[in-house]
Amino acid sequence: MIYTSPFPAIEIPVQPLTNFLFDHAKEYPQKPALIDGPTGRTITFGQLAGAIRLAASGLAKRGFKKGDVFAIYLPNLPEYAVAFHAVATLGGINTTVNPLYTAHELAHQLTDSGASFVLTIPMFLDVAKAAAAEAGGIKEIFVLGEAEGATPFADLLKSDGQLPPVEIDPYEDLVVLPYSSGTTGLPKGVMLTHHNLVSNISQCENMQFGPGLELVSDDVVLGLLPFFHIYGMVVIMSWALRRGATVVTMPKFEMEMFLTTLQNHKITYSYLVPPIILGLAKHPVVDKFDLSALRVIVSGAAPLGADLEDAVRGRLGVRVAQGYGMTEASPVTHFISIEPEGKRKPGSIGVVIPNTECKVVDVATRAELGVKEDGELWVRGPQVMKGYLNNPQATANTVDTDGWLHTGDIGFADEDGYFWIVDRLKELIKYKGYQVAPAELEALLLTHHAVADAAVIGVPDEEAGEVPKAFVVLKGEATPEAIMAFVAEQVAPYKKIRAVEVIAQIPKSASGKILRRMLKDQEKLKG
Repeated sequence: MIYTSPFPAIEIPVQPLTNFLFDHAKEYPQKPALIDGPTGRTITFGQLAGAIRLAASGLAKRGFKKGDVFAIYLPNLPEYAVAFHAVATLGGINTTVNPLYTAHELAHQLTDSGASFVLTIPMFLDVAKAAAAEAGGIKEIFVLGEAEGATPFADLLKSDGQLPPVEIDPYEDLVVLPYSSGTTGLPKGVMLTHHNLVSNISQCENMQFGPGLELVSDDVVLGLLPFFHIYGMVVIMSWALRRGATVVTMPKFEMEMFLTTLQNHKITYSYLVPPIILGLAKHPVVDKFDLSALRVIVSGAAPLGADLEDAVRGRLGVRVAQGYGMTEASPVTHFISIEPEGKRKPGSIGVVIPNTECKVVDVATRAELGVKEDGELWVRGPQVMKGYLNNPQATANTVDTDGWLHTGDIGFADEDGYFWIVDRLKELIKYKGYQVAPAELEALLLTHHAVADAAVIGVPDEEAGEVPKAFVVLKGEATPEAIMAFVAEQVAPYKKIRAVEVIAQIPKSASGKILRRMLKDQEKLKG
């Protein structure tokens, strides 16, 4: 059975992303577009449009042209949107980088994406320089503020604002190249076009939201979820600005800073992930803050359980909605909107959004399944990626010849066409919404002098959702603590292995594939 949206199909504009996002901005030039949460520094919609044009002009004069790749290695700051759209205006490609990356992780992305410029902050400059040296091909490093060995980003804004003529084909030309582990393996560049993102924002705009759920221009939106990640990039940094809402950025999560920002900036609309929602539902410090302005929490990046949804709804008196998507779908494919008459469906990811199809298929036979039958979710629509960069095999494994994106998530649909996610076919570990690829950690473990073989799985954790646990076969002397420290030195903090168990043999199939499901089942029996 193929499910379609309960909402009418829409006509999706065929235009470059930046034009689409800001075609209404001239109506409210004085309205705050972006506010830096900790300092209150504000950029209006008029100033944002002007800064984008100047930065684009400055980049063009440095030889940046259509098809070139620009790496943004920043925490969430107002300038993120300036740089992103300056690049997009020139027909360039943004590759957005996790600010927690080590030099080696960053170098991989710079090399794979073919980036020629990097933007960062002074605190990250040493890592950026080391990565640029390892990668090669970086022409210039820009920095917000000033730091030795980098060009101030402000220098670009001293340009005359003249732009070269650029023809952008929204269907073909990439606007962003985020990195995702996909359903398995090491991070891959996800090729997203202007049309992919314009489609997804238009689809989200044209859902019929329930009372009080709609995002409007009077809203003040929390920009905490990282802009390098597709959720923060599209749903917050793009959709919110398209709606004329104000986005308040936060460079990192810390509970009291988060609550202070909600209170002081009178945040009305907050996109969050389950671990943060858990804090809002249960942390005693929440009671010390006035969060009365907050009316909507939208959860994404990992499933939000019904109990937790009810708990935060009850404590704060807010509407709670949940969506579903993935980087390869720009990202949204499902969203809770109008709930059936007299029915709340806590825990559901909602219905299929406009211009999107979804089906649930048997994992073994790929036969289409019916109501309340568990299988892999497949989706199809204009938001589905062009493919993985330089990886036709991975592309073919993920998007079939009929255009269906195989999500790697197990779920079902009920009699009302509402969907639930119940398990994960793909191997990714979700730590606080971040993707952790077991294969990456396993490859690293095998470089340790005492490790003969290794497997990594995600184990449940109330605060983080899942944490990585390693199973190792030893060939020399090493403590679990030493092995964890070895990994921690070489990866971003969210990828750290939190437990190590020494075993005699890693379970594998006849073809040599690690049977992670067997290890997961063994873990469940322990608990």
